[in-house]
Amino acid sequence: MSAVPTGVVLAAGSSRRLGSPKQLLPFGGATLLDATLDTARACGFDQLLVTLGGAADRIRDEVDLRGTVVVASPTPTEGCSSSLRAAVDVVDPRSTGIVLLLGDQPRIRPVDVATLLDRAGDGPLGVCRYDDGRGHPLWLGRAVFDDLRQLHGDKAVWKLLESGRYPVTDVPARGTVPLDVDTVEDHRQLVATEEVDGGG
Repeated sequence: MSAVPTGVVLAAGSSRRLGSPKQLLPFGGATLLDATLDTARACGFDQLLVTLGGAADRIRDEVDLRGTVVVASPTPTEGCSSSLRAAVDVVDPRSTGIVLLLGDQPRIRPVDVATLLDRAGDGPLGVCRYDDGRGHPLWLGRAVFDDLRQLHGDKAVWKLLESGRYPVTDVPARGTVPLDVDTVEDHRQLVATEEVDGGG
């Protein structure tokens, strides 16, 4: 693995559909964001960034952010692109790129991150290919950082992946795309899967 990676956890969302900060929903004995950060720490990134916007003060009070660099998303209502633009400017200059993770998606497996880096870390873009389609984590190499600074909108990074401007490495990942939480029902389903398999 030649990449020297930075992990970026996007957690600046305002949870409009949910009605309360989803980062602070209970999961695994702590909060949803705690669980995601635990997964990110297990990946052994050289640098770990977490972007905050909505409910930032509460998150700082209630979530264990040790070992992370907190990046403020100046306009979180613009979606993930605002967080990415802010994060790119904080990435360690030695880093060869970003592994992009969602703060409400704690069931990502560190083994899939390792495989993503191994197979895509020398290229500009990489994405996990699950049984039911593409999903996070994503690899965004330094070659696309200028493009990331120009992104606007919530799904802009996916538009970059699909633009044809850069080669994209699809990396096989076991199972279905890990659930992310946008609604109360999503949270119930996530907790149910945790109870079924004991968090493994």
